[in-house]
Amino acid sequence: MPPRCSATDVGAQYQTVLWNRQKKIYDLTLVTAIVLYLGLFVGLGFALRPQATAETLIIRALGSGALLSLHVVLSIGPLARLDRRFLPLLYNRRHFGIATFLLGAGHAGFALFQFHMLGDTHPLVSVLVSNTRFDSLSQFPFQPLGLLALTILFLMAATSHDFWLANLTAPVWKALHMLVYVAYAALILHVALGVLQAETDPLLAVLLALGLVWIVSIHLTAGWKERNGDRALTTPEQDDYVPICSPDEIAENRARIVCLSGERIAIFRYDGKISAVSNACQHQNGPLGEGRVIDGCITCPWHGYQYSPDTGASPPPFTEKIPTFNVRVADGRIWIDPRPNPAGTKVEPARIDE
Repeated sequence: MPPRCSATDVGAQYQTVLWNRQKKIYDLTLVTAIVLYLGLFVGLGFALRPQATAETLIIRALGSGALLSLHVVLSIGPLARLDRRFLPLLYNRRHFGIATFLLGAGHAGFALFQFHMLGDTHPLVSVLVSNTRFDSLSQFPFQPLGLLALTILFLMAATSHDFWLANLTAPVWKALHMLVYVAYAALILHVALGVLQAETDPLLAVLLALGLVWIVSIHLTAGWKERNGDRALTTPEQDDYVPICSPDEIAENRARIVCLSGERIAIFRYDGKISAVSNACQHQNGPLGEGRVIDGCITCPWHGYQYSPDTGASPPPFTEKIPTFNVRVADGRIWIDPRPNPAGTKVEPARIDE
């Protein structure tokens, strides 16, 4: 009997978003948190600084909200690598990114209206030419840096749909979305230079520095963990097969990720069987080995893409395929042939009781 695979979120055709219960809860929580943050920021602002104008508080609330949201977006990936409990945050991270752009766009819109709209120069041109003090740190034109960050966030939000992932091709799409780190650097400089020019309270500078240290630290920690995990286990011993571990070392319906011949392989245990596939999901290169087997299918923890463990193929009518690996169980250990089969090749699972 073939595995019962749910097709939720697998994209053979371009569809509208499937608003399942988990996505609704995720987005409702996100929107609620943003509304509460903005309301609290403006409310406390009026209480602590009665002389501040509503426009100024709104600009700062939206800007700080965008910066805080971007810190969360950049933290989700490394945290999920370090602790599986953060994996649910990856599920709808693209909506978090879009929310970050909308907060930044709101901040920019109010700032343009208040500081650049009433002159005889186009507001966007005014942002670029109103300050040319590039030779002064204390007077450096920080607003163009914010415009650069917002432009990148717009491109990322506009191409977040799977239509663009398929038509730009995965390498181009990935390179575009890696520009988020350029946006982050520009935004840090935008805020730091703006604070330097407008604020005397060191608290904001301290918080900004702590945020930067946090992002750098968790990325380095996650990278170090993956680097250690990517070290090749051993050289082939029997007929080009490599011993991995005992089947008991892999939890039921879960996987162990190993690196062989420079490629990450996810070895799954399920229903008394062992199968091995490429660890990279065809959607956004999500780590399949950090997911689990649900209804007989390997389910990517990022967006729910699914593959049959023995063929590496998505359930019909979907067409995504990943490479499979020959596997056997002998002498109480799992053995893997590190040479990948073509994507979608059926490989008979190894029985644990062999």
